[in-house]
Amino acid sequence: MVVPSLRYCSVLKSMRLTEDRVAKVTKNRIYCAAFHPCSSSLLMAAGDTSGKLGLWKLGAEWGEDGVLLFEPHSRAVACMAFSRAHPTQLLSLSFDGSLRCMDVEKAVFEDVYDIDDGLKTFDFMSHDCSTLVVGNTFGEVAIVDRRTPGNSHESLHSLDPKTLRCVNVHPLQRQYFVVAESKSVNIYDSRCLKKTKSKAVSQLTLISCVILAVIQLQHDMHTGRWLTKLSAVWDPKREDCFVVGSMLRPRRVQVFHENGQLKHTFMEQENFRTVLSVTAFHPTRNALLGGNSSGRLHVFSD
Repeated sequence: MVVPSLRYCSVLKSMRLTEDRVAKVTKNRIYCAAFHPCSSSLLMAAGDTSGKLGLWKLGAEWGEDGVLLFEPHSRAVACMAFSRAHPTQLLSLSFDGSLRCMDVEKAVFEDVYDIDDGLKTFDFMSHDCSTLVVGNTFGEVAIVDRRTPGNSHESLHSLDPKTLRCVNVHPLQRQYFVVAESKSVNIYDSRCLKKTKSKAVSQLTLISCVILAVIQLQHDMHTGRWLTKLSAVWDPKREDCFVVGSMLRPRRVQVFHENGQLKHTFMEQENFRTVLSVTAFHPTRNALLGGNSSGRLHVFSD
């Protein structure tokens, strides 16, 4: 059930950042982060620019300040996600060419997919999370079936444009996935992919570096080389609101409605003094995480 707009704003205002909700989770700059879907406790994962992966459970006594640190990759962890079908599994992808699955309970990793280098992004294609679409920096997508022995792909497809930034699978009709490319956003049908120059079923093109969108927001996205790029992320509990970090001072994180209206600004002067480039909402609880360039996660919660 979607919370009404006024109630949603009230919920956001009730989410606070306290001293015990800030922890050093990775050694270097956080590149990606995710919430575990469990609602009884807050468990988070973060990947940094050196290939390390940290787990932090709020209030836990394991490790140091509830943090466990692993090194499954040799280069930056580009993206990660917990399996919806098997929540004990955390998948992480790195620029070093490896996609690995961590069993959170056993603290062991297994290879899912490996190439020499250049992996960029992935998403789950099947509802049971056994099939993945994996994108690389060469403009290709691989279909990977985790049920097949080995760590190779079922098929590899070259897209028409050569630059691929991210892939996302349609939440209901999972044969469709969207790809953000250098100057366009394309929708592909996995049933119609070809080995070379697969054609999109729909395309939205950028003109003069400005997307012809219904709504445009003025937001400073220039982070420089020492900060992870800001990116807008939808609140999975709603269909119309998203969160994004900010370069403004005092430091803040902002939640917008899809119509461009600012719904809430998170600003905690005492415990919030850095740019939180990486942000994510919890899928069911009133909680928001933010990661910074020193490897710290901040959690706003009610």
